[in-house]
Amino acid sequence: MIKKVLTIAGSDSGGCAGIQADIKSISACGGFATSVITAITSQNTLGVTYIEELSLKSIETQIDAVLSDIGADAVKTGMVASTDIIKLIAEKIAEYKIINYVFDPVMIATSGDTLLKSDATESLKKYLLPLSMLITPNIPEAEILSNIKINSVETIKEAAKIIHSQGAKNVLIKGGHADKDEYSTDILYDGKTFKEFKDLRIDTTNTHGTGCTYSAAIATNLAREYNLYDAVSLSKKYITESLKYGVDMDIGAGSGPVNHFYMLNKTV
Repeated sequence: MIKKVLTIAGSDSGGCAGIQADIKSISACGGFATSVITAITSQNTLGVTYIEELSLKSIETQIDAVLSDIGADAVKTGMVASTDIIKLIAEKIAEYKIINYVFDPVMIATSGDTLLKSDATESLKKYLLPLSMLITPNIPEAEILSNIKINSVETIKEAAKIIHSQGAKNVLIKGGHADKDEYSTDILYDGKTFKEFKDLRIDTTNTHGTGCTYSAAIATNLAREYNLYDAVSLSKKYITESLKYGVDMDIGAGSGPVNHFYMLNKTV
């Protein structure tokens, strides 16, 4: 039986990130994707030009429509731009007793555009973080959540401990923004031990939607009943291959997408 994965996030008109990237990632990893759109963004590979949040009523009824009928074996959240939206989603995750909840704390787009209102960071910590089975910040997001500067493996681990102390069951800090060495290393902390997930760093500008894609893949693999370590390991391989096979994708003049369906483009 196919596993169902709900993504709650913003829509990216350029198709690189957000809901669009999540649906591609979930589908490529073997899940059935459902979606709740929190905001409509006007964006392309060069940046975000406009954001319009959907009403709380629209978001609430979308969640209820999906979860009351189809259900979800895992849920992931991406762009949730305001405190009111954050509180509503937290209430619904609790109401529907979601266990496999992957929280991608989207704050800044690949282009550098801000996707989270300034007063909402504390709301993320207060309402969503304690409900998450896993939170997946990149280094800039982990710096904001932990309030420390990250410039080494030691400070990544320190930040992970701080974020875990705020209520997250597991913390995965992604190393894509670290110094450009040969490998990209992500560090998982479960409150007791650290585990590293390392793969070759891909030299590419086509990185738009990488975080969305990665977290959606993890949620899908959790839904498919892999344990957390294996879910992250499989998803790390998936995002690395998506980056590798997306190097030559000629889409847009800026930061293009990864190749979510790279397996269809491999030559035998």
